[in-house]
Amino acid sequence: MNKKCCIILLLCTILVIPFLGIYDYNTKGEPRESLVSLNMLESGNWILPRNSVGEIAYKPPFFHWAVAATSAVVGEVNEFTSRIPSALAFILLTVITYAFFRRRSQESTALITAAIVFTCNELHRQGFNCRVDMLLTFFIVAAMYELYRWWERGCKGIPLIAILMMSLGTLTKGPIGALLPCLVMGTFMLLPDTLTQNTRTAQSSLGKRLLRAFAWMAAIGTLSLIIPACWYYAAWRQAGDEFFSLMMEENVGRMTGTMSYKVHEGAWYMNLVYVISGLLPWTILLLFSLFGFRFRRLQPFRRSIVRLMQRVVQQPPLTLYTITAVAVILIFFTIPECKRSVYLMPLYPFLAYLIALYLKRIAQRKPKTIMVYGSLLSALGLIVVVLLVALRFISLPDGLFHGRNAYDNAEMVANLSTFKGIIPWTVVLLLTAVCVYWWWFRKKKTANGLTHLYGVIVLTLAVYLCFNAVLKPPILNAKSVKHIAQQIERIVPPEKGKLYEYIEKGVQAKGDPVHFYELNFYLRDRIGNFHTQRPAEGYLLIGDEDVDLRMDEFKKQGYRFHLLYTSAPEPVFKQTLHLYSFSK
Repeated sequence: MNKKCCIILLLCTILVIPFLGIYDYNTKGEPRESLVSLNMLESGNWILPRNSVGEIAYKPPFFHWAVAATSAVVGEVNEFTSRIPSALAFILLTVITYAFFRRRSQESTALITAAIVFTCNELHRQGFNCRVDMLLTFFIVAAMYELYRWWERGCKGIPLIAILMMSLGTLTKGPIGALLPCLVMGTFMLLPDTLTQNTRTAQSSLGKRLLRAFAWMAAIGTLSLIIPACWYYAAWRQAGDEFFSLMMEENVGRMTGTMSYKVHEGAWYMNLVYVISGLLPWTILLLFSLFGFRFRRLQPFRRSIVRLMQRVVQQPPLTLYTITAVAVILIFFTIPECKRSVYLMPLYPFLAYLIALYLKRIAQRKPKTIMVYGSLLSALGLIVVVLLVALRFISLPDGLFHGRNAYDNAEMVANLSTFKGIIPWTVVLLLTAVCVYWWWFRKKKTANGLTHLYGVIVLTLAVYLCFNAVLKPPILNAKSVKHIAQQIERIVPPEKGKLYEYIEKGVQAKGDPVHFYELNFYLRDRIGNFHTQRPAEGYLLIGDEDVDLRMDEFKKQGYRFHLLYTSAPEPVFKQTLHLYSFSK
């Protein structure tokens, strides 16, 4: 690892690690994954632990192993320790992307590529989440980098590191961790050898290329499944048909559209929408760059496609590989009905390289485009600073917010108006970055387009720092139910009895279980399922709409209820939460 890799590693660590634990869980996804790791540590079952309602995890265990191992060092599973694996994967993804492209292209191109990877919206957002997607992305991309290195060596030997990465990816989220790298490299190997400059088999036919690609990818893919197969077998020994059915639905049914329930359905163009939004803020710069071109008269569609293909095949092997990776991943995830932005995360490092090549060209030919974008970004930074200072000294009138989310919005503004700890320093840093960009990068007479681009990168990093340290905690904490869990803990401590939940939406759901995951995590997995377990006594958590719908029915069954707590006006699952003691 050279000096610049160490600097990038240190910078990314400073911009990520300190901010992992300064905001609470606010969606069901993060506490759902954390509960699996919590169950591992408490039960000692590291293969297929069950939660308080008796359900097994929906994903393979490597991510949960990483969270549990990190939390064991600290002594508990919390927001900070549960986000460490994703954060480390995000940081290392940035570093290995820089190292991979630095050895095969110009230094400036690799640096811009790494900067785009670190600051594009989708990757940066997932790097702070306790979810499996960032770790899976790291393993897939690392495997694709290693497979390209193996191809550069003339496909000699066995790519052990790539196989290990694919194995860990499969242990993180299923066979997609091995399938996707093999698809990309297999497709790349089908390209004519004259295009990829592989002189070893320069005259090989399509049939020979197809046979060679299939044989190699089948062998590599099979080897990468050996380690995961050990876990799959152990999990099947524990849960039998329950595990097998879940595995088939999540891995096969999700791809073929044969799941027992519908989730995240979308049209084919949704993937394009996800890529455009996931590339923010760089999408805006790309849009600005279009105004710097003089467009010729539109040619017939067929001729335009032919010219585009001619330009593509003239590219060097590295560029062809990145284009292949972007195209294969995008097309592959267009096939299933289920569309999610996180599925496309492995294509961003390769797309970032293509964007870096494009931005360098823009910096040389149309530097004013980057200057205008930098001015806009600095203006937005100043607006943020002004608004934060204004919220500190100006009191907003009561009743300003209305509707179902009125409480969350009011809490968000109240939190933003409180300056604590690092917040003043972050605001000062953002203001300083804006001033430095304006007076140094914009006014420096010797500055060229590439210097302006570096200035935009520095300014973008400052904006992200301000967002992570200042804006994200109050915005997300306003949606957290941690304080409700603390109230319930005071009213019903563990020694007083068992907690149960009733959620009508969860009872009616055919799949994708609905539970009070956030409350259950902060209550350390104490909440059982009232509908399935039908206890004789305990404490019931239920929303006001479900009270109106089912409480009379429960009373007819012999239950007696006594209201202990109401969460109003704080909603849980968009309902006011009630806590009852009950007996039968």
